[in-house]
Amino acid sequence: MWNENTEAMKDFDDILENAIRENKAFFEDDAPEGHFERFAQRLEQQKVKPFRNRRKIYLQIAAAVAFVLLLGNQVRMYLQQSKAPEAVSLSSVSPEYAEAEFYYTSAIDQGMEHWNKLTADGIISPDEQQMMQEEINDFNSTYARLQKDLAANPEDERVINAMLELYQTRLAIINLIIDKLEEVKKQKAYNHDESEI
Repeated sequence: MWNENTEAMKDFDDILENAIRENKAFFEDDAPEGHFERFAQRLEQQKVKPFRNRRKIYLQIAAAVAFVLLLGNQVRMYLQQSKAPEAVSLSSVSPEYAEAEFYYTSAIDQGMEHWNKLTADGIISPDEQQMMQEEINDFNSTYARLQKDLAANPEDERVINAMLELYQTRLAIINLIIDKLEEVKKQKAYNHDESEI
């Protein structure tokens, strides 16, 4: 079979070579007048057209990508708005509750600043820091649950009272811990002064 293909190729080569020899004069004729100029002009036109077409295609692709990105961003924003419930707090219920909430949050923030100062002074051990972090996490999870309840029932006095009690409890715990730590700090300072004497 291989020999048959080789022989067929030889025959084709022979036929092609004979055709070229017989038409040698046709291949040696000069091109018609102006042929090269027309050919060069056509090449130039083809070079210009693809560049314009490519630029147009690139602009269309860029516009499509920009459109897809903007559309994706709009869909993401829409989904976030529909999923995220509006944060409800006591201040959204009434001005009186807003004042109470402001008082408790301010007092709690001051207590946490005092806690951070004691931590920086080295009074609070890592175990105590971890304990406080657990308390904060518990408070935040309970508060988030109460916010959901308040959003579902904005005028439910039980939920409002539970939120107020949660603020009171957190503030009381922070004040109690900080008072005890201040006593420890004073005792350490007193013991340190006595040991120097």
